[in-house]
Amino acid sequence: MTASLSSSPTRSQSFSVVLAIELWERFGFYGMQGILLLYMVQRLGFDDAQANLLWGTFSAVTYAAPAIGGWIGDALLGSRRTMTMGAAVLAIGYALLGLDLGGQFALFVALAVIALGNGLFKANAANLVRRIYEGDDARIDVAFTIYYMSINVGSTFSLLLTPWLQQHYGWGPPFLVCSAGLVFGLVCYGIFRSRLRNIGSAPDFRLIVPRHLAGVLAGVVVALVVMVGILGVPAAGKACVWIAALVIGIIWVLLYRRATPAHRPGLRLAYLLIVQTMLYFVFYQQMVTSLTLFALRDVQSQFTLFGVPLFSMSAGQFQALNPVWIMAASPVLSWLYKAMEDRGWSFPIAEKFIVGFSLVALAFLIWWWSAATSTTLVSPWVMFWAYGALSVGELLISALGLAVVARYVPANVGGFMMGSYCVSNGVAMYLGSMMANLAAMGSAVSGGDPSVTLPIYAGLFRTLFLLAVGCTLLFALCLPFTRRWDAQHRAAQEARQAE
Repeated sequence: MTASLSSSPTRSQSFSVVLAIELWERFGFYGMQGILLLYMVQRLGFDDAQANLLWGTFSAVTYAAPAIGGWIGDALLGSRRTMTMGAAVLAIGYALLGLDLGGQFALFVALAVIALGNGLFKANAANLVRRIYEGDDARIDVAFTIYYMSINVGSTFSLLLTPWLQQHYGWGPPFLVCSAGLVFGLVCYGIFRSRLRNIGSAPDFRLIVPRHLAGVLAGVVVALVVMVGILGVPAAGKACVWIAALVIGIIWVLLYRRATPAHRPGLRLAYLLIVQTMLYFVFYQQMVTSLTLFALRDVQSQFTLFGVPLFSMSAGQFQALNPVWIMAASPVLSWLYKAMEDRGWSFPIAEKFIVGFSLVALAFLIWWWSAATSTTLVSPWVMFWAYGALSVGELLISALGLAVVARYVPANVGGFMMGSYCVSNGVAMYLGSMMANLAAMGSAVSGGDPSVTLPIYAGLFRTLFLLAVGCTLLFALCLPFTRRWDAQHRAAQEARQAE
């Protein structure tokens, strides 16, 4: 059920409520992300390869979990209820990290709780936005771009805050601040939840079925035990990543076979674009892994302009450049999409993806060149400009990945497809961590001279640059197919509206 299409104020109010709790969810997640790899390496004594792969496994289960969370929201508890349950679980997970017990098992339990919370939250929040703007193609791209921009307000603040807190107060307080952010977000949601009374999946408008709730709670306990095992045993984590990818692929085939002929062109296009988005996350994962360690070892912290010191950033804080660029570029892109739509100019999502991947290639060219031509610490401005190219590319790819599902996937499987979209990203992030291990170092090398470590990072960045160029060319070759499928999808939509 959705609000009336003519009720613009209701749409705006509903959108603002989802946006607010998503902002605080991102505050918590990115605040944790800013220091988690460093926590593993500096606090728990992990080597690069172990930390990268644990982060990759955590990313995979975190992004895979929404496939189940989306189904719970669609079929059992409702999108609104499942989203709020997820936010509460996330607050608990960050609080467990904040205890800073210093053991690997405690870390695995906390990460498993966070992955479960994300599974319940993520797909349902995005699905609520899709339902708010359902049937309005002209506004879906704009809404999801604004959504993507606004939630980065929370991530920017937390990515700057948590590394600073860690430096001044130790490892526990920054994680506790992440938990407090989720609690505040839940309080705000409770105050304004009436604005979503007409938005949600079918179970949101019925009383909770006790056996459904009991089944979900039992499943959460079982999933927690399984995830702790997956995180603690790298081989198990790797196997589960591939099993999840295989299961999603099989379900995609079954959905396609059962879809009506009118829905199939949209599904084909959605599948192709989701795979393209998945490939982007191989590059995105470098921000949390190789680029954070590159910043720790080989990048100056002090920004200067014409010899005048401006400000400094720690290794974890460099990640904040990503949401800063996203916030700066999002209004420009949003305005550009709307202006092109008003003038009848076509800039399809598939073509946006190609431009996005060309910017990803530019970003890794900058990092490769800087690492290959330096023998001392690299200027932090290299990080600034390369993060800029990577982040605008993200807006053209990842931000519109959600819009792909909203636009091309039938509404009755929207929650599941939002979840399976997240699974594909999780698989890609695991692959990204494996890629980051091309530059993994032991303690003897990692604490040495930049003239030794820089060539290792240069090799990784060169590989990533060439991969991005290859993706760009491949996707350009796919354009004739995407244009035809998009035209067929639009024709089927118009036929359904005329009935």
